[in-house]
Amino acid sequence: MSFWQSYYHLVWTTRHRAPTIDGRRAAVIDRAIRATGREDGVIVHAVGSVPDHRHMVVSIPPRLAVSAVVQRLKGTTSHLLNHAEAKDGEGPFAWQTEYGVLTFAKESLPTVVAYVQNQTAHHAANDLWPLYECDDRRHAPVLSLGEASST
Repeated sequence: MSFWQSYYHLVWTTRHRAPTIDGRRAAVIDRAIRATGREDGVIVHAVGSVPDHRHMVVSIPPRLAVSAVVQRLKGTTSHLLNHAEAKDGEGPFAWQTEYGVLTFAKESLPTVVAYVQNQTAHHAANDLWPLYECDDRRHAPVLSLGEASST
């Protein structure tokens, strides 16, 4: 067995940033991400969301391309929400094609996991890490995670 350690923060948004991720959809997305991750050998450390985007912390085996993993996760979740788990009265669900990805060191794993798991609180308090939100409208200097977690 090969040894590997890789840590990624992934984020992507709903199409047109529509606030379509409610509690039920968030639960379906979480289950699908974790199940798909297990099938592919991806370790899902954390998943978090707000109504218009999704964050996750994962470890992806080097045999898999990050882009392929993201494509599979997005495809699986949108297919599930539009077919197997669709509810009457809900409009179609779609993700934007773009996504953000950042790598980080193992030592930062607890800090990044906490940030992802507490997305609702961070957004409510406007206590965001712009780099980790992958929002190109809010360029910020690259901060160490220690600096980012204290702001």
